[in-house]
Amino acid sequence: MTPRIFESIGRRVRALGVPEGSWFTATPALMYHILGAAGQNAANTASARALGPEVDRAAFLGAVSTAWKELDPGDYPFTRAVADQLRGHDDREQFLAGIDLVLTGITGITARR
Repeated sequence: MTPRIFESIGRRVRALGVPEGSWFTATPALMYHILGAAGQNAANTASARALGPEVDRAAFLGAVSTAWKELDPGDYPFTRAVADQLRGHDDREQFLAGIDLVLTGITGITARR
């Protein structure tokens, strides 16, 4: 399956006008984001099933956010700073923002051409 995914994403990278010498760098970067997000989503789904249907997503994220805020400030300054953002984030919106970030970098390669 991976060659099919690689091919599909690679065609789209090529269509963006990315120079051929950068195809093998740009395509895996986008593919890793997509597959990484898919893997994280699968893990989250499995965790949610393990917790049971009575566990509310908002309550779960709230609990994790609270736990992050209680981490040692010297060891986790960044994690503590974004803890409130975890509470209300939208997974789809975050995924699409990641795609935008990767595509911005890829189109930057094209602009330097």
